[in-house]
Amino acid sequence: MSNRPVSIEHLEGGALWRVGLGGAKGNVIDAALGDALAGVFRDAGRDAALKGLLLEGEGRHFSFGASVQEHLPGQVAGMLRRFHDLLLGLIDSAVPVLAAVRGQCLGGGLELVMLCHRVFAARDARLGQPEIALGVFAPAASLVLPERVGRRHAEDLCLSGRSVGAEEALAMGLVDELADDPREAAFAYARTHLLPRSASSLRFAVRALRSGLRARLASELPAIERLYLDGLMSTADAVEGLQAFLDKRPPAWKNA
Repeated sequence: MSNRPVSIEHLEGGALWRVGLGGAKGNVIDAALGDALAGVFRDAGRDAALKGLLLEGEGRHFSFGASVQEHLPGQVAGMLRRFHDLLLGLIDSAVPVLAAVRGQCLGGGLELVMLCHRVFAARDARLGQPEIALGVFAPAASLVLPERVGRRHAEDLCLSGRSVGAEEALAMGLVDELADDPREAAFAYARTHLLPRSASSLRFAVRALRSGLRARLASELPAIERLYLDGLMSTADAVEGLQAFLDKRPPAWKNA
């Protein structure tokens, strides 16, 4: 695996980019990887000829999620701000974004994927929001996941912390297509449905489709961030759950 946070391939004469998440083990979305991805989305928004962007993880997994270390007090406020800016940057790029998911796609990795326009998954992929097992919750997923899969599935995933296999993820609408090679399936979709279109018209279509979601995230995420930072992170159990994960031991909950 490369030590670079992301790798970028310009394909189809520059009309399609493949962006690989790399760097840390499990493609953990830490400050370095998040900043690199944010830069990719800014550059994508400025490239008038770009018609599609494919996200995938380097190696066996898409992403184990956001850095647990950066969730600890002293770092968590900056981490949340950067990560939520990254998600808004994906939307603001106004480029159709596809995701190819292999292996584990968890936590912040799944929050990134659920904002992609079409998700292709390998048959052995597993997806989930395990934050509750660490004594915390997923702010962005709390808003976006119900829109993608419906409230009952979103509440199941966020409250149980369980991961689902690819078939179940397809049935609930978390992914759009299963494939033996999700990268090639995504490329085939792009070549058939995106590359023949006008790049400028695709941008306007993306802006129209995402205008309500963008406004909702901008208006509602700050309140959820305050609930996370001022409420959740003032509890003993939130810090205990995170520290227990880092210490590789079961948490000792105080229910407070």
